[in-house]
Amino acid sequence: MRKYLLCLILIIAVFTACKKEDDPVFDQSPDARITATLNKYQQELVNAPYGWKGLIFPKGIPRSVFSFYFKFSDANRVSMFSDFDASTSTTLKESSYRLKALQQPCLLFDTYSYVHLLSDPDAGVNGGAYGAGLSSDFEFSLDGISGDTIKLTGRFNKCEAYLVKATQQEQADYINLQRNRDFDHITDFINYWKRFKAGGKQYDIIINKPGHFIMFVWLDEGGVRHEFVTGFYYTPRGVAFAPAFTDGQQTIAGIENIAWDPANQVIKGIANGENVTITGSPQPLAPEKEGPRRWWQQGQGISYWVAPAGFRSNGVEDAFGISNLPGYYFMGFWPQYDGSPYDLLGFVTVEDNEAALRYGPAFRDPTFSADGKVNFTYYGYLGEFPADQTPITRTRLQLTDASGYYLVQIGPQAWDMVSARDGKTWITWFK
Repeated sequence: MRKYLLCLILIIAVFTACKKEDDPVFDQSPDARITATLNKYQQELVNAPYGWKGLIFPKGIPRSVFSFYFKFSDANRVSMFSDFDASTSTTLKESSYRLKALQQPCLLFDTYSYVHLLSDPDAGVNGGAYGAGLSSDFEFSLDGISGDTIKLTGRFNKCEAYLVKATQQEQADYINLQRNRDFDHITDFINYWKRFKAGGKQYDIIINKPGHFIMFVWLDEGGVRHEFVTGFYYTPRGVAFAPAFTDGQQTIAGIENIAWDPANQVIKGIANGENVTITGSPQPLAPEKEGPRRWWQQGQGISYWVAPAGFRSNGVEDAFGISNLPGYYFMGFWPQYDGSPYDLLGFVTVEDNEAALRYGPAFRDPTFSADGKVNFTYYGYLGEFPADQTPITRTRLQLTDASGYYLVQIGPQAWDMVSARDGKTWITWFK
């Protein structure tokens, strides 16, 4: 009897334990919980009285950042501005959006909008890589709300993004088209090198305007070179840095009251309550001494560098007219071309809808100086040149300038090659 009683108690205990495991942990079903979460985000987005400021950090360019203004409606429509360019800063665009559960709550911009410009696969749209753009996203997971901020993560490229509730003044600035874009004139300088003076210090600043990032370069008291790369976005009064720039002694979150003085080639502004200036300079403050060699080595093997626009000189794009060559497609630079002992500056043309490398001057392996310059020596030529060789000859003579060139890396696979003569002539190479 005792044996059967023990068995009965054991069966009851097991059955009771099983029932407890089957008891629901939540009061609602998973579908009901996700619906409630989506409704919560919907209310947050729609009920923000002055809309949202947005920041998106594309993965394709480290430190790059673009800003947005969003006003969401409960009809799944969103109106927006973007600082992508001057037009998107002042032209309100409306598109659609959805909140959807895709393993987690997600915000989807489901018709083409300013958000899509960053990930457009046509590199001609955003200056990124063909097939990938800036490796940004237009579908985001909603990672949580903290105060007035919603954190998002791109579903495909995992880029970071933030929505921050706008103030009444910020909304008014957007609606009234108050955007100071005088910083755009940074590309109007005759000199490549730009000297930023702030807080009694000097920095070289190298700006990638399409990519929205800026590199600060300076020498410390011991003569050691330093770099700091940060993104920038446009504000009603100037530009803001994300994150703020710091050299360990002073921190600058942005520049306000920006004004361009074309006659004197100066950009003026205010940072930390003090006057700051950006001026042109014929020489770099602190060149990257190993930059030329790294550029040359990065282009070896089966790869090569492309520069469709050729040299910019004294403020003139394609100063030597290479785009006027018959059937011109692009100009490339092949270090140790096809395993040879020389480098090729090749001109690719299109004939019968086919691209072909037809001709170009060749150069001996470059020499690299200890102060961070590279020099090229003419070796000969390949192929049959067109009747008017003037653009090719002028480009070859420029490349072999005895002053040499500095190399500045402006992206993972992009470099500026700047004449060491006076900083007024340069070319951009990319893959």
